Amino acid sequence: MHVSDRPRDVLVRFAPMIYGPTVLFALGEGAVIPLIPVIAAQLGADLATAALVASALVVGQLCGNIPAGWAVARIGERFTMAIAGGLCLAAVVGLALAPSLGVFALAVFVIGFCAAAFGLARHSFMTTRVPPAFRARSLSLLGGTFRLGMFIGPFVAAALLALFGDEHATIWFFGACLVATILLVLLGPDPEHAVAAPALAHGDSTPAEDTGEPVTGSIPTAERTGVFRTMWVYRRVLSRLGLAAASLSAVRSARQVVLPLWGVSLGLDAQTIALVVGISGAIDFALFYASGQVMDRFGRLWAALPAMLLMGLGFLALSFTHDLQQSAMWFAMFAAVLGVGNGLSSGILLTLGADIAPKDDPAPFLGSWRTLTDAGGAVSPLLVSAIAAASTLALATGVVGVIGLVGAAAFVRWVPRFVPRPKP
Repeated sequence: MHVSDRPRDVLVRFAPMIYGPTVLFALGEGAVIPLIPVIAAQLGADLATAALVASALVVGQLCGNIPAGWAVARIGERFTMAIAGGLCLAAVVGLALAPSLGVFALAVFVIGFCAAAFGLARHSFMTTRVPPAFRARSLSLLGGTFRLGMFIGPFVAAALLALFGDEHATIWFFGACLVATILLVLLGPDPEHAVAAPALAHGDSTPAEDTGEPVTGSIPTAERTGVFRTMWVYRRVLSRLGLAAASLSAVRSARQVVLPLWGVSLGLDAQTIALVVGISGAIDFALFYASGQVMDRFGRLWAALPAMLLMGLGFLALSFTHDLQQSAMWFAMFAAVLGVGNGLSSGILLTLGADIAPKDDPAPFLGSWRTLTDAGGAVSPLLVSAIAAASTLALATGVVGVIGLVGAAAFVRWVPRFVPRPKP
């Protein structure tokens, strides 16, 4: 093989096509998300209803994973993204012109549904096309593109608001991003056919029928099966390592809810809370590639375990600081700790899913995997709200910390059993 034809070189050459659609979609979505509750309130929603409308995005993504797995397996990543982009563009028009709160909420749900298709299509591509030697770095970079969009998007929204003075300008910006995404997907070179799937290495095994036994060698992959059949075949790994992954998703999601609420409960002003949360997010974004380096060099557990321990212990320690004299200082410090932990976890869920998915037809399995992890992220804010309403925010924060520590123990137990160790 000529040096320029090596998989790494081909992937670098097609990087704009591989990562570009994800960056554009995440950028537009990141600009719209902060304003969904604001526009919902303008349509007559009270605070609780506006929060419910905003949660339709997560519910849509949760519901979209399994259909997206079916679509990618049947028509491929390119056409799945193109169809999802067109459907999402229609939803964006509905978002901008919604005559009622119900139509607006439906449009938010459809956007989340389509986001699942974009995420799963690229996850499936990476699973089948990226060699295991640098899979984690590639998937951490994919996770970083989502983080980039969600990090920059709110600043774009602020600039558009300052320029036009209308929240709908961000919606039309999202529409422009979608048009660019669809054109890039349909008119650019198709990496799905340009990048050949690498031959499976001896140590890159996937159980054809998961028996729950440790990974020991190369085992043939399963024949193409439907989504629900795949869920049954891989029920043991989904109910064990999958639940550990769901706990990580739950802790991540709780961070986005707990930190602003904690600042409010301390009586801090909005600017201070935004600054603390922003610094935590910046630390998170800065570390996204480090996670991939660690996973490729030392193994998946070396990234998953420190990330879960940092976040679990960070939440648990934060829960005891609410009434201390220097509570604001502790808040800022533990927000930074949680940012480090979240940054070190970048790409872990994508990589673990790719490691254990059947290599010849990963999309149905990845649909199940992403549904499980997204469910953890969707349930977590509800759990925090319920505990805080019934007791205190400090107790809810402590419970999240315990979930993180239990998840860390589950990773220690199940990662060595199901995930092949990367070759040095």
